[in-house]
Amino acid sequence: MNLNRSNRSTEEVFEDHLRLAKELNYKDDMKKNYSEDCIILTTKGKFSGYDGITYLAELLNEELPDAKFEYTNKLVEGNVAFLEWKGEGGNRYVDDGTDSFVIEHGRVVAQTIHYTVKNKSEKI
Repeated sequence: MNLNRSNRSTEEVFEDHLRLAKELNYKDDMKKNYSEDCIILTTKGKFSGYDGITYLAELLNEELPDAKFEYTNKLVEGNVAFLEWKGEGGNRYVDDGTDSFVIEHGRVVAQTIHYTVKNKSEKI
């Protein structure tokens, strides 16, 4: 892997983020892959910086404790990456997760996140 983080490609940053997310290691992910002033837009509101990342990671962990994730579609074009995902944790699941990323100089500078948490008892 490229040791100079500012020279990492969009795909390198994206894949490193996905690996660390599956490990539930948001602290290392945040420090390695996100800009300190990144902007994140979600259905829950607008968030920024490491405080925003921490809040959203902790919220997802509350919603899907000890989650297991499956990445169903990954696309990269230029400095943009797109992800479709599913997750399961506790008695809840997500089957419609989508994230998009803008990556510049080896860091995520903007991200959008959408997912709906559902109870397993409602699963068809």
